Amino acid sequence: MELNEPSAKYLVQAGYKQTELGTLPVDWEVIQLGNFDPFVTSGSRGWARYYSDTGSTFLRITNLSRDTIYPDLSDLRYVSIPANDSEGERTKLVPGDVLISITADVGIVGYVSESVPTPAFVNQHIALVRFSPEKLDTKYLSYFLAGSASQSALRALADSGAKAGMNLNTVLSVKAALPPTSEEQKAISDALTDADALIESLEQLLAKKHQIKQGVTKELLTGQRRLPGFSKSWSIVQLSNICQMKSGEPITSERIDEHSQYPCYGGNGIRGFTDRFTHSGSHVLVGRQGALCGNVAFVGGKFFASEHAVVVTSSVGSDICWLGYVLTSLELNQYSESSAQPGLAVSRLLTLEVLAPDALEQAAIATILSDMDTEITALEARLTKARQLKQGMAQALLTGRIRLV
Repeated sequence: MELNEPSAKYLVQAGYKQTELGTLPVDWEVIQLGNFDPFVTSGSRGWARYYSDTGSTFLRITNLSRDTIYPDLSDLRYVSIPANDSEGERTKLVPGDVLISITADVGIVGYVSESVPTPAFVNQHIALVRFSPEKLDTKYLSYFLAGSASQSALRALADSGAKAGMNLNTVLSVKAALPPTSEEQKAISDALTDADALIESLEQLLAKKHQIKQGVTKELLTGQRRLPGFSKSWSIVQLSNICQMKSGEPITSERIDEHSQYPCYGGNGIRGFTDRFTHSGSHVLVGRQGALCGNVAFVGGKFFASEHAVVVTSSVGSDICWLGYVLTSLELNQYSESSAQPGLAVSRLLTLEVLAPDALEQAAIATILSDMDTEITALEARLTKARQLKQGMAQALLTGRIRLV
C-alpha cells in the first residue's frame, strides 16, 4: 500500500512551530495576558456628569482605529473631574497603557504614547490594560494585538449574541506571541514605529497639499488671484453659453464586463467595460442620480457614458479642464431635486451662472490646478505604498519570519 504525501498544511519550516496564533519561531512563546498579572479596568458608566468643553482628555472607541495603534487626537472630548475622584484615579491613563475596545466594534487596539495629552481617561467601552514595563514591551504587544492573527482570536473570544463584547476576564485570556527577549520586542516595535512615522508624515503632507489646493482653487476661479500676463475683465455667463450637457445612454448590466475595450461610466465612476463607446475626446462627467449626484470626474479617450451620468462638452472658446474645476466648485449636489431618488436636472444646471475669463486664462488656471492634482495623486500613491509596505513588514516581523536581532 502506497503512503500518501503529507498534507502541505502540516509542514512547518525548520526552526518554526505551529501554534494557535499561527506558525512562529521555536523560541517564541504564546502567553495569556493574565500571566503577566496586569492591572485591567474599564471606564465608568457615570462619565456623562463630567463632560466638559475643556479639561482632561477623554478617549472613546471613535478615537481608536484599526489602521494604527495610536489614538486619533483630532476629535477629542473632555471631562472635568473633581480632585481625588475614585473613578478618575482608577481609569487615569499613563504612557505605555494598552487599550482594547470591548463592546460594539470589539478588539480595536490602542497604545498610549507620550503624545496623548494628560491627564486622560477612557469610557466604559474600552479596557485599560497596564503591565509592568520590566515584563514586556507594551508597544510591541499593541502592534501584535492589532495584527491579523490576534484580531482573528479576539473576534473569536467576543461573546456571541445580539451585542458582541468582551468582559475584563476575557481580556486577561487574550494570547500574544512574544519573542524571547525584550530587546527583540523593542526592535520590532521600533521598526513598526518608524513605518508609522513615515505614514503619518505623508498623511500630514497630503492634508496640507489638499488645503493649499483648496485655497488656490478658490482664489483662481473667483479672480481674487490673477496669473501673470492676464488682465482682461471677466464676465458672468450661464453654463449654457460655455458648454453642452447631455445624459448618457441606457445600458444593461449584461453588457458590462471586465475585459471589453471601452470603460463604462455611471454616475459615480467606472462601472466596468463594454464593447462600444458613446463619446471620445476630453469631457467632464457629472453624476446625475443618487445620494452622490453632482460629483465631477474628468474623462478622456473613447468611453461609454450611461444614463446616470451627464456628459459635459465645452463650447468653442471654453477650456474643458477649467470647466471641470468650475463645476466641482459649484457643489452641484445642492441643486438635486427631492424625489424617491435624488437627481439633477440638466435644464437646471445649464441656467447656473459662473464667472469666466477668456479661453487662454481658463487654460492657464486649469494647468495650475491640474499640476496640483498630479502632485496630490503622486502623494496618494506614495501613501498607499507606504501602508502596504508597513502591512507586509508587520506580518513578517510579528510572526518571526524576519528577525531583527
